Amino acid sequence: MSLRPASSSELLIDGKLTPGGGGTFDVVNPATEEVLGQAADATAADMDAAIAAARVAFDTTEWSRDHTLRARCLRQLRDTLLAHGDELRDLTVAEVGCPVFLTSGPQFEGPVTDLGYFADLAESYQWTTDLGRAKPMGIKNVREIRKEAAGVVGAITPWNFPHQINFAKIGPALAAGCTVVLKPAPDTPWCAALVGKVIAEETDFPPGVINIVTSTDHSLGAQLSTDPRVDLVSFTGSTATGKKVMAGAAETLKKVFLELGGKSAFIVLDDADLASACSMAAFNVVTHAGQGCAITTRLVVPREKLDEAIAATRDSLAGLSAGDPTDAGTICGPLISATQRNRVESYIELAKTEGGTVEIGGGRPADKAKGYFVEPTLISGLDNSARAAQEEIFGPVLVILAHDGDDDAIRIANDSPYGLSGAVWGTDPARIDHVVNGVRTGTMGINGGIWYSADVPFGGYKQSGIGREMGVAGFEEYLESKAVATPA
Repeated sequence: MSLRPASSSELLIDGKLTPGGGGTFDVVNPATEEVLGQAADATAADMDAAIAAARVAFDTTEWSRDHTLRARCLRQLRDTLLAHGDELRDLTVAEVGCPVFLTSGPQFEGPVTDLGYFADLAESYQWTTDLGRAKPMGIKNVREIRKEAAGVVGAITPWNFPHQINFAKIGPALAAGCTVVLKPAPDTPWCAALVGKVIAEETDFPPGVINIVTSTDHSLGAQLSTDPRVDLVSFTGSTATGKKVMAGAAETLKKVFLELGGKSAFIVLDDADLASACSMAAFNVVTHAGQGCAITTRLVVPREKLDEAIAATRDSLAGLSAGDPTDAGTICGPLISATQRNRVESYIELAKTEGGTVEIGGGRPADKAKGYFVEPTLISGLDNSARAAQEEIFGPVLVILAHDGDDDAIRIANDSPYGLSGAVWGTDPARIDHVVNGVRTGTMGINGGIWYSADVPFGGYKQSGIGREMGVAGFEEYLESKAVATPA
């Protein structure tokens, strides 16, 4: 089977590849602004059919109870996708604009390989827990807790790391025994649609178990939130949209998982290697052009070393210019669209009006006549209360702030509506531990430590979301608990 662009303009509904009722829409290369091809544009009727298929598959088949089948199908999908690795890698770089080096990690190989982790969980998880005997109300009983699939899952995903986020939802949901309707972002429909083609033509997934619906109609996501046939909505995206998803889900009191925005702090203590810390902070913020919710976009440094930190970070960013994502040496590629580029540029202008100084970058690369590129940018002179320091920009823009000691650094990090990720650099283990314990965030890296892995739960505090994705905790988001008692 060939996974060429011309073959990717179909939906996967009830095990069949079908054209969208709304025709097709263009898929654009963000590095060149060229139209790559078309994707199927689904309608509300298509979404209704996908939900119906998922409901029937859950209610009338053995999928939710057959752990062995689920594990086999997930491993089959993993192996088949990896066998198409060269094609999928090229298409991912073209559609997402991600640097090709990332496809060896979270932009392709990592999340596909991690399907095996969830297959293993389907087989090894303790589905029943014996609570032993007790005498509630004086009656002897044997009790147990049974874990069961939550039901039909509506998965709504963004465009920045489509494979990672798509598989972080459908992998554990399917392993848990749920059936799924996946609604990917219209900016990156092929990453999902091509998986649908592989599922339909090269795996043994039963019809209706996994349905993939691409569309430019954002209301289809709301349809998943409000439809009573959907038991759980798993959403990754902006905090503003997450609030709408939660409100829609409230109509039927369905479960929600929300992985939302971030404005994470990179804290440098006064005993740290400042040059190394600033170099890492610069690398982080330009990776995939800063289009990551967990990227550390506030660099918080000792006040007495602020000028030195600005110079070190500026020098690092100067060597990390925006480039062709197909080049193996590129770290910072294009933004996903003209709309996103305009948003990032508007925040840079806002920072200037708030009193900020653009230390480097701030515009479009002079050597890039095409593509949605923005120069890696460092902004100084702002207070943490500035909008550019508080709001998620989602571009290669780093705001540098000064702190007056460890507790003040913790205060600055926590002075945010978000709590998704963070980092701390220093040499004193006790001081580092004090910072890690003090910052209210879902993940923290120490001196460059990388927490990202299939077995590590990811999610945030405060307005960064509800619940956890990945790991056993992420798997259990898709389960319900049933208490069973039998007279002894």
